[in-house]
Amino acid sequence: MEKYKRKWGDRWDGRWVREAPGLQTIMAHLLPNRTDCEVYLNQDMDVTELMRYLEQKNASHPEYKTTIFHCVLLILARMVRERPLMNRFVRGGRIYERYEISMGFTCKRKFEDHAEESLMVIVPTEEDNLDSLSRYIVGEVKEMRKSDHATGGVDSTVEAFAKIPRFLLLPIIKGVRFLDFWGKTPRALTAGDPNFCSIFATNLGSIKCPSIYHHLNNYGTNSMMVSIGTLHKEERLMPDGTRQIRDILDVGVTLDERIGDGFYFIRSLKLVQYISQHPEILDWPLGKPSGFDYQ
Repeated sequence: MEKYKRKWGDRWDGRWVREAPGLQTIMAHLLPNRTDCEVYLNQDMDVTELMRYLEQKNASHPEYKTTIFHCVLLILARMVRERPLMNRFVRGGRIYERYEISMGFTCKRKFEDHAEESLMVIVPTEEDNLDSLSRYIVGEVKEMRKSDHATGGVDSTVEAFAKIPRFLLLPIIKGVRFLDFWGKTPRALTAGDPNFCSIFATNLGSIKCPSIYHHLNNYGTNSMMVSIGTLHKEERLMPDGTRQIRDILDVGVTLDERIGDGFYFIRSLKLVQYISQHPEILDWPLGKPSGFDYQ
């Protein structure tokens, strides 16, 4: 990401977009709640080429497994890198654009009914590619699963807040929301929280569940919720008129419509589809453009 010199009115996590169109600026005031501005899209993505690419990559390093989830996270990061409006958020009646790309998700400590969930956040660099990102995620998840309970970070903070008596917790939460509105929430509360990320993803396919509609949250700054569902086989009519059995991934996306318009969103979706059909791009550094033709 290009370096930016902060000005008055900027937040620690994003610059104030003073050049935002008038309609979006007014919408930020008329529709102050993120949950009032949701746009939902359910897409069946053809990931046949991506699965072939994954099979070859995992054969070359059997000591750890790169998954479809890792690929989707990097594809989304590349999309945000090339489509900066997708990295915007609305808070306090203003539109901001993040300084960095961040992706958060939840992870089960064990695949059991009463097992705890842990919040995880990754911030890829311009030099990262699928190999480095995958190794980082695998390492972080293994480390997290060594314990049945939170051992630090935002998980421990949440656990500590949950133990506070209700008559004290209510005014504390109101205070946190007030600080959140003005962009003054302590970093101790936001670091490692997917609600403050560019993308909040949930990997439902790992528990054999299809993608679902998942609402955005009014708390935090997240403007894009991605639900990754099941991978399945499906017969598709190809451009040459033949019918083929293809690998299809079920994906659901919820967006805050105040950060862009439909035309921009659709072009961003086409970029995601393009990268999934040309998975060799995932071996490139994140900072290298995909070469997608937007015409």
